[in-house]
Amino acid sequence: MKARDVMVSPVITAGEDATVQEVAKTMIARRISAVPIVDKAGTLVGIVTEADLIRRIEAGTERPYSWWLHMLSGDRAMAADYVKSHATKISDIMTREVKTANPDTPLIDIAELFETHDIKRVPIVNQAGDLIGIVSRENIIQAVASARPHFEITLSDATIRQKLMEELKKQPWAHTHKLNITVTHGIVDLWGTVESEQVRKAINAVAVNVPGVDAVNDHLIHEPVFIY
Repeated sequence: MKARDVMVSPVITAGEDATVQEVAKTMIARRISAVPIVDKAGTLVGIVTEADLIRRIEAGTERPYSWWLHMLSGDRAMAADYVKSHATKISDIMTREVKTANPDTPLIDIAELFETHDIKRVPIVNQAGDLIGIVSRENIIQAVASARPHFEITLSDATIRQKLMEELKKQPWAHTHKLNITVTHGIVDLWGTVESEQVRKAINAVAVNVPGVDAVNDHLIHEPVFIY
């Protein structure tokens, strides 16, 4: 699946001239946790999330600084925090370096952005830089929840076994030379030894996802640990 398959569109946005309070009200009214910021041409220029509004003077949650924390942080960090908690223009507190993707970006790449940059959403832009959608972690989970099984022509047991073995041979942890697999009427029996419980679970996961498999019987055993 690609970004265009799960993205939310149109996107609720705010302009560069919006105030912090206006954006906060938008988040509450629309029940969203982030608002992309666009210029008058509709080009993405930043994003504001709930995290940007946590340390605010209005709520009395601005970050306190003791003398020793001042020494560790320095004037630049303290000044930046002061802007975050006191600025009234959204353009002063928004994140400007936004990680984006295009509509044809595979979801696997979107997931990689989430993990690598510890973010929860990725704006989707077209070639001109115009914001056309947004993908959140929730959208990927929704894709998992709504997935439908792939229906194929009934496969022979021999074909099922061949597909399973081919997939296992792609995995360096499977060690297929230690395995024996039989398939009878779509039921897979796994025999052999594995090095760990994680490997056993992974082999089972491969088996249940092979088209045509109706059930998996796990007879795998852990290799004995020798202590010298």
